[in-house]
Amino acid sequence: MPSAQATALPPLIPREILFGNPEKTSPKLSPDGKYLAYIAPDEKNVLQVWLQTVGEEDNQILTADKKRGVRIFFWTYNADELIYMQDSDGDENFHLYSVNVQSKIVRDLTPFQGVKAELVGLEPKYPDQLLVGLNLNNPQKFDVYRINLKNGAVEFDTDNPGNIISWTADAELQVRAATASTPDGGYDLLLKTPDQQWEILRHWGSEEEGSAVSFSADGKTLYIEGNHDANTLRLLAVDLETHQETVIAEDEQYDVVGVIFQPVTRVIQAVSFYKDKQEWQVIDQSIAADFEELAKVRSGEFFLVSRDLEDKTWLVAYNTDDAPVYYYAYNRESKTSTFLFSNQPKLEGLQLASMQPISYEARDGLIIHGYLTTPVGIPSENLPTILLVHGGPWVRDTWGLDSEAQWLANRGYAVLQVNYRGSTGYGKAFVNAGNREWAGKMHDDLIDAVNWLVEQGISDPQKIAIMGGSYGGYATLVGLTFTPKVFAAGVDIVGPSSLITLIETIPPYWEPLKAMLYHRVGNLETEEEFLKSRSPLFFVDRIQKPLLIGQGANDPRVKQSESDQIVTAMQQAGLPVQYVLYPDEGHGFARPENRLHFFAIAEEFLAKYLGGRFEPLADIPGHSGIVK
Repeated sequence: MPSAQATALPPLIPREILFGNPEKTSPKLSPDGKYLAYIAPDEKNVLQVWLQTVGEEDNQILTADKKRGVRIFFWTYNADELIYMQDSDGDENFHLYSVNVQSKIVRDLTPFQGVKAELVGLEPKYPDQLLVGLNLNNPQKFDVYRINLKNGAVEFDTDNPGNIISWTADAELQVRAATASTPDGGYDLLLKTPDQQWEILRHWGSEEEGSAVSFSADGKTLYIEGNHDANTLRLLAVDLETHQETVIAEDEQYDVVGVIFQPVTRVIQAVSFYKDKQEWQVIDQSIAADFEELAKVRSGEFFLVSRDLEDKTWLVAYNTDDAPVYYYAYNRESKTSTFLFSNQPKLEGLQLASMQPISYEARDGLIIHGYLTTPVGIPSENLPTILLVHGGPWVRDTWGLDSEAQWLANRGYAVLQVNYRGSTGYGKAFVNAGNREWAGKMHDDLIDAVNWLVEQGISDPQKIAIMGGSYGGYATLVGLTFTPKVFAAGVDIVGPSSLITLIETIPPYWEPLKAMLYHRVGNLETEEEFLKSRSPLFFVDRIQKPLLIGQGANDPRVKQSESDQIVTAMQQAGLPVQYVLYPDEGHGFARPENRLHFFAIAEEFLAKYLGGRFEPLADIPGHSGIVK
């Protein structure tokens, strides 16, 4: 990069600020409104759950996780009981732990080796119980168990015949609906009859999606999401007596993504659609004035993250593209907001880049949306560039503060994040356009994005790298094998190298989703040659540009062997590859020490091949990375 441009850039933002732990995050109110719990690091920089009495400064630590840090926690409806979830070194076999905020006693509620817990239900009326899905009897399926929070007893509640992938409980904490996978790659919506049999309420075919969301308080209505009879996911109410469906909320172009329920009355209050940014549709007029007030507090998007059972106090998060997340307590009676904290105060006052929504036309005419982040202080012309590809692939990128995009823009790169076909949120036609297009049209969309960047004059065509995690890692490998001249380098984080071995080694509890994978990716039993033709591993000899790979040894989704096999093939062929393995990580890097280590290596790698700036790799105590 020319030195004049480099000097015009803002100062280097330390990686520690961008990829280290938040200072404070995820506030949640206790049901009685008395306590505020939140996540923050302890003196060893491990994330724990903390507690303070509302209105006091009596902050105290509740958990004592030794290594990975706690990220998922919630209050039960017993005012003194919190639940958190934790796995072991990234294996995704989450256990459910309870913490009594008075006695500080921590209990493992699901102390079963190699078993994964999933929360099914909690109800204000039954504060001492919760419903949990466990694959205890069979690793391939989650049955429902009822846990007594007073004595820790675990009772079998509902049997999974083998195809159910999600459960829905009613206001009486009884499992009454379920979503099941079907052999055609679609889904059945199941309802439990009074004589405890399952009946099929509706079927969604392999090109459709749908699921149960919640029951009304009286149990007579089931709320569902579905894209049958429409292109987008709509929120619908099903009358359980007549099976009549009524549309509650819909948008012609965008899927319903968020639904807010009143926790006691179960009334649907608001629904969100994610367009370029989030847009709320208020359904319950009793909160319309609240949403109007919340929109005035500060710029950006707001999310309701917690509320007390009396519904007097809400905790609200504000998300923007160039500042930390700000949390406020909102008093519904006085309609006033009080600032609580931001998750990363060190980001305040830094020259952060803005994220701009963009769109372009793919070669077959499909409109593709994405987000462009460019460096502060220099013209967006002829820049070294990173195409940052999201995982999934059945998710999407959204607007807001993105630590990777900020990091790369600060180092002098333009960053483009693309919602290529197959991404969700834009309706079923857009998702289905990605079926059987891994390394096909899904990759064409990424190459069309590169061409768009060059045509706009934003990017130097000789200095574009591709980077991503999971499917984004696969896209990186596809980029270097299928289009070997386009990218100057690639960074693959936990990406599969062979679709054959990826499907062969899925976690046992993904077995019910295999029909969907066969439909959307390719059928392992009948189409091995097709899957091989879309697998970078078999085209290693085409690679011309350097590759950096990061992998977690305990990844249950993309096994270590996915990275090992392509690294071995490249090394045997004398091709340029760097490989970093983290023995205590899974599908991505949860420990800040490991994130800091990998991104330091990635930064130097990108600087070498694209010419951006980098902060030298310093000693990072506690990282587990093995450079191979």
